[in-house]
Amino acid sequence: MKILLDAGHGYETPGKRSPDGFREYEFNRQAAHYCRKILELAGFTVMDSHSDEWDIPLSERTGMANRWKADCYVSIHANAYGAGWNSANGIETYVHTSRPAEALKLAQSVQAQLVKETGLADRGVKAADFHVLRKTTMTAILIECGFMTNKTECGLLQSKEYQQLCGETIGMALLSFYKPAGGLYKVQAGAFSQLKNAQSLAGKLRENGVPAYITYS
Repeated sequence: MKILLDAGHGYETPGKRSPDGFREYEFNRQAAHYCRKILELAGFTVMDSHSDEWDIPLSERTGMANRWKADCYVSIHANAYGAGWNSANGIETYVHTSRPAEALKLAQSVQAQLVKETGLADRGVKAADFHVLRKTTMTAILIECGFMTNKTECGLLQSKEYQQLCGETIGMALLSFYKPAGGLYKVQAGAFSQLKNAQSLAGKLRENGVPAYITYS
């Protein structure tokens, strides 16, 4: 399985910053990094379309994916509404306006997992004629992981914990959707009657680079 990860934009892309100067690419690249680690551990082949040196043009990103014959293109972003702080909030995932069946199912899966794990508002799966969705020849989705123009969500986007949570959640959603040959081994680290105790252990595991997710049964 070949996954093309696209951390949107670049460090110096004009306008892609929060009102207090946080660069969107700082979140995008870190989330993509954690996503890549999850996918590679499962045996997937992963390529990045982005660069820390410059903002690679969209046509080059999609051309790279098409030449490589990727099975899936995943573009990771942080959202914005206007130029100043406001109340717009939540997570949304995009597919192309032609609404390809597989892309739509994948987007719904990723969206559901991100909303569940982050606790942010569910803005749903939407359709748009974005270049990376229009010019790719494989299944493609674009994910918006929260608003840089919302003070609370901007704080999350700047935190390592949230970057890791989003990246790993996207990665696990991809693994669940595409199901690696041979399956996955899972490790349970604890069981608690109180949510705060489960959250505490999950946080400690993530600090040590171990993907951790909370389920209730």
